[in-house]
Amino acid sequence: MESKPAAEGLRERHKRGSVRDANKDTGDADRAESTTSKVHPQVLAAQVEDVLTLLLVFRFINALCVRTFFQPDEYFQALEPAWSIAFGPNSGAWLTWEWQHQLRSSLHPAIFGLAYKVVDGAMEFLNLFPPFRAFILAALPGVLQSVFAALGDFYTWKLAMDMYGRESNAPWAALWMAVLNPWQWYCSTRSFSNSLETTLTIAALSYWPWEVLAETRAAKEGPLQENSRMTSLRVSLALAAVAVLLRPTNLLIWLAVLGSSLARLTFTGASPWNTSTLVLFREIAVCGTAVLGISLVSDRLYFGFWTFPPYKWLYFNLSQSLAVFYGHMPWHYYLSQGVPLLTTTFLPFTLVGLFKAGSSVRDPSHLQRNILRTLAFAALTMITTLSLISHKEVRFIYPLLPIFHILAAPYITAFFTQPTTPSHSRISPVTLRHKRTLANLLSLNLLLAGYLSLFHQPAPLSVLSFLRTEFERLHPDTLNLRPDHHNNKEQRQTAAVGPRQQPKELFALFLTPCHTTPWRSHLVYPALRARALTCEPPLHTAPGSPERATYLDEADRFYRRVSPDRGDYGVQFLADEMWPALTSNGGGETTTKNTRRGGEMPRYIVGFEGIEPVLQRFFGQEGEEDDGAAPGREMGVRLRRVWSAWNGAFNEDWRRRGRLVVWDTGVYAGSYEGEDKLREKKEKERVVDEP
Repeated sequence: MESKPAAEGLRERHKRGSVRDANKDTGDADRAESTTSKVHPQVLAAQVEDVLTLLLVFRFINALCVRTFFQPDEYFQALEPAWSIAFGPNSGAWLTWEWQHQLRSSLHPAIFGLAYKVVDGAMEFLNLFPPFRAFILAALPGVLQSVFAALGDFYTWKLAMDMYGRESNAPWAALWMAVLNPWQWYCSTRSFSNSLETTLTIAALSYWPWEVLAETRAAKEGPLQENSRMTSLRVSLALAAVAVLLRPTNLLIWLAVLGSSLARLTFTGASPWNTSTLVLFREIAVCGTAVLGISLVSDRLYFGFWTFPPYKWLYFNLSQSLAVFYGHMPWHYYLSQGVPLLTTTFLPFTLVGLFKAGSSVRDPSHLQRNILRTLAFAALTMITTLSLISHKEVRFIYPLLPIFHILAAPYITAFFTQPTTPSHSRISPVTLRHKRTLANLLSLNLLLAGYLSLFHQPAPLSVLSFLRTEFERLHPDTLNLRPDHHNNKEQRQTAAVGPRQQPKELFALFLTPCHTTPWRSHLVYPALRARALTCEPPLHTAPGSPERATYLDEADRFYRRVSPDRGDYGVQFLADEMWPALTSNGGGETTTKNTRRGGEMPRYIVGFEGIEPVLQRFFGQEGEEDDGAAPGREMGVRLRRVWSAWNGAFNEDWRRRGRLVVWDTGVYAGSYEGEDKLREKKEKERVVDEP
């Protein structure tokens, strides 16, 4: 009887056996069949459905629990263009320079844009209250991403099940590692392209026909000649092609998988490629061309002209060397920080799995050994190649995390479990050991996940909820999400009572490091006008030029220290760039008295509490004499704290340390009774209560 691997899916795998059985003799295969046949196929199918359902529920809760800010790309490379897709170019979405120069594929934001459009259309049809609609739209991306995160966990379990077999505990160890990994909890439900890339990669690896790595005794028919295997290959190639279009560096994984399979370096067993090579390359060309065509059409619809973002990405990051503008890390960053941050407490088992991927294991098949070697080679190839690039982030190797879980699964199983009784059967009951170590590891994982998701940098999200709520209170008639769209009833009402007055004010000014908070995906309303410091790269300068070396973006100019004193910054930027003087005397010098300054004055200023002395030196403090030292004193601003929030126990960036604060400038009516007035009321009540 021929035993085949289960890349076709778990149901078929349970009928035929796992990749572990691919090179067994007939007697072993018969024993395996007698073992697995005891479980009814419907029971196996129900198990698969139950696992997927539980993962969907778990990641949904995960998405709701993540209340902190991590990286700007979560919003500016996904949700801002998605908001523009759903609500139009006048919706107030902030499109960064990457989108203006076509560096990103529109496929990823198109997913969220379609979700925005469908859900908002349904809520508009139901005539739901605008603040409720805003709340749902702000939470929608996390809920949608939770589905992708659950699928990533599911396909990790599925591939491990295909490799190690249903009778093994290793697939369940891989699943528990995915579920209890702090990085997964912290990042998998965020709308990063890396998060979707991770799911696409492990799903593609799960559908990949790994039997092409097995030793083929009969050369008459290759492993890719069956219809079921061809379908699996096409699904794998399509998913891989989408992952590569989203993140071109994903190509490294697939070059390693394909290259090692063709070269068969260090592999055992005779090569089966004599009849499958042409089939594989034909399907790569067909599937790749189809996905590429869809991507080109999507980009044509989004940008308005034909373009190819992967080429633009390579040009700007390699030829123009712009990646260095966002940070330079040492060559060992992924080894010393990247892999440890991804795997946390599972790091020792991951290292053992990588080291022993090609060594002998207990009763291994040629196929299982070859798959382990291929996965390890793909991981090492990606880490080595990306280590040569100056700009590095942990997210860039995120697609390797499911591979790490699968490689580590047998060793974490062997360390924490042992058979209760000697048994010659394929299925042996097990019991836990090293329970105290296991409890400590899991407790540490839960603490890390809980702190990062709830308490590390929560203020950038909560401040936008405050501003949105304030805008709803002050301007209840300007909560339309589509400024260019009005239904017939609203048009008749407008014609009867006259045009609605749109708010003229600049509602909020963010004097924070660039992209410290999300933007329109949380501000929601187009009429809520806001401004923030920008950090556009020096596109106008040549690589290695003095202009590029001395270039400072807007945020850098604000935080540039005039002297070694940390607080001595910002005032000159506010006086020269934010609110420049518009009047001068005959000699061309700016006058001190009756100076009129340009620029819009916001209702609220948002910043970390470290800039409060800067604002006081610029606007002047109440009760101080006018000695001309405060350039903005004549603007009539009287700062008053109305909101603040804790932003975590530590921050490596000195500009982001301390509480995040909202100051009312006092130049508009209807001010919020915030912290200062509440403090004054409490003080008055205390004085009245005293005898």
